[in-house]
Amino acid sequence: MDEIQGKHAELTLSHPDTLYRFAHALASPVRIRILQALSGRSMNVGELAQALDIPMSTTALAVKTLEDAGLVSTEIQPGARGSMKLCSRRIDTLAVRLAPEETEHNVLSLSIPLGGYSAAEGIVPTCGLANEKMMIGEMDVPCMFYSPERFGAQLIWFRQGALEYRFAFAHIESMEIEWIELSFEACSEAPMHRDPWKSDIVVSINGTALGVWTCPADCGGRSGRLTPGWWPALSSQFGYLKTWRVTREGTYLDGVRLSDVTVQALHLSAQPFVTARIETSAVARNAGGINLFGEKFGDYPQALLARAGYRLRSAAQKATDNLG
Repeated sequence: MDEIQGKHAELTLSHPDTLYRFAHALASPVRIRILQALSGRSMNVGELAQALDIPMSTTALAVKTLEDAGLVSTEIQPGARGSMKLCSRRIDTLAVRLAPEETEHNVLSLSIPLGGYSAAEGIVPTCGLANEKMMIGEMDVPCMFYSPERFGAQLIWFRQGALEYRFAFAHIESMEIEWIELSFEACSEAPMHRDPWKSDIVVSINGTALGVWTCPADCGGRSGRLTPGWWPALSSQFGYLKTWRVTREGTYLDGVRLSDVTVQALHLSAQPFVTARIETSAVARNAGGINLFGEKFGDYPQALLARAGYRLRSAAQKATDNLG
């Protein structure tokens, strides 16, 4: 099944019509230039035409082709003269799966509330939590991270520290896990918002670090698509949707190889739960903090999403495990 997770699209040979649309949309220098122009910010059709020095009609047609393929999203907004079409890049990474696709019944998926962490360690201000209606407790008071109201959090931020989540896939002992992934929206944490503002963010599963993502900025300058109106305009507004995927070959971040950590090294069946840790450290090269966004804040309607692909273990495999 063809699938889009955040800004990553994974296509399969089982859906050639989707492949044709993507291939056609990308087979044009003009459309490639439009995607490049949209890498930094949203632009309307007039701005794109001016930036690329091409006619408005050519730009509008190219945008329509990219939109039909799912590479660009648009929305109509009021303009100085009538309305304008604001364009944003929908996809940042694209993968084509040539191997047989995973069947849907062999994929487990869990949505984890942003505030559903089991531990908040070493939290250092600036820090705080908010739900979709108000702040949760006081800002810059780390003990607020253990307030019972944290389970409703839609935005969490801190300059240093770690959040640890524990979750379970039922009957994992009877499965052979082929891959596991964790997806969330995040950005750096600066005073208000700032670009550039780098931050090294580490994700670990079952105590094994998967690698480092260097977030480039604390994102602001426009309202997050889901960010509630009461939230201050000068504060962090949205983040980057990142997907960490661990397979039998290694670890990938948004489809790009990140490290040699394999799913076998995580020993997922060794205990009745999986531990995922999201951390930003004071000793990192870029100690820039983190903002984590829930399904009602930022740009993407999700909190933490955990998924795993599996095969059922045979009776012989179970017997061998029991003997061990």
